[in-house]
Formats: sequence, structure tokens, C-alpha cells
Amino acid sequence: MSYILILYYSRHGATAEMAQQIARGVESGGMEARLRTVPAVSAVCEAVGNSIPDKGAPYAEIDDLRHCAGLALGSPTRFGNMAAAMKYFLDGTSALWLTGALAGKPAGVFTSTSSLHGGQETTLLSMMLPLMHHGMLLMGLPYSESDLLHTQTGGTPYGPSHIAGTESDRALSEEEKRLCHALGKRLAVTAARLAQTAP
Repeated sequence: MSYILILYYSRHGATAEMAQQIARGVESGGMEARLRTVPAVSAVCEAVGNSIPDKGAPYAEIDDLRHCAGLALGSPTRFGNMAAAMKYFLDGTSALWLTGALAGKPAGVFTSTSSLHGGQETTLLSMMLPLMHHGMLLMGLPYSESDLLHTQTGGTPYGPSHIAGTESDRALSEEEKRLCHALGKRLAVTAARLAQTAP
């Protein structure tokens, strides 16, 4: 278990960019970052897509979760909740729950919205719920990360966030990037410490 899994869904690219920034933080903390995404789902029929994404990270498999040392979970906001694609993937992780495969591993969450008050914190909380059922150790961002006190863009103590704008074209601010780095590094350092104390 030598990698932190960064598992995300991204429609317009902002959440994917956050995942890349978190990966840099993981690597600065001395661990490998493994980026994975999930396929879109259809609201009207069973969607069938290519088994390999056209671009970006490969699709996640259950074993990516099973063997990770920690997890960063990211999704854009959908009416104050995680996207259906991420929920669908998590709904298929019962086998991991039954064996306790994720119990005791550190986890954090991140999100992107088009507007300032677009449900960032409720989305982060919605992603925490299944992780709590898996027994993961939830990590947020402490206010010792001074960007939380000064950011005029995204950023919450529940996890990094980004304001993408109504056209989903706003780049990550420097504060948002640093908060993503901070979460990645915290996950890596914590996972390494837990590994040292494991029996």
C-alpha cells in the first residue's frame, strides 16, 4: 500500500485539475499518487461507453481502492451533492465494506462549483458519508493553512474547493492550488505514519 488514490469525476476539467494539484502534494509528501476517474452515467438508460477514457486518467477499478494507502475523493457539485457518476461507483464498493478493506485509511474530499455559494460544503459532506461507512479516517484542512483565512476564491476546512465560474473556465487560484497541495501532502504524511505504527 504505497500510493494515495486520487479518485475523481470531472465534466469540464476543473475537478481533474484539482486532482493533479493534489497529486503534486501527495508526491511532495513522499508517496506515489495514483489518479483514477469514473465513467459518466445516463439518467435514462444503461449507458455503454468505451472501456478506456478518451483522455485523462484511467477508469478506477475496485482493486485501486482495495490496495491504496489513502484516498482523495473529488466530484463537481450537483445540487449540493456529489455527481451521480461518483455515487454510482461508490455504490458498487460493498465488497470492500464487507471485508473492512478501507477501514483505518486516511481520506479527504474535494469539489468544484460554478458559483461561490453553489453547495461546496454540502457536496464535500455528501462524499464523506460513504467513507465513514467504510471506516476511513477523514481529514480536512486545518486553519494553520492560512489560505483558508484569506482566500477570496475556494477553500473550506472540509476540503479543497474551486469556483469554476458560470462558463466553467476559471483557472484555479493560487490559494486553491496551495490548499489542494496541502490536502495531498497531509494524506501522504498521515498514511506513511500509520504504516509505521501498523502491527
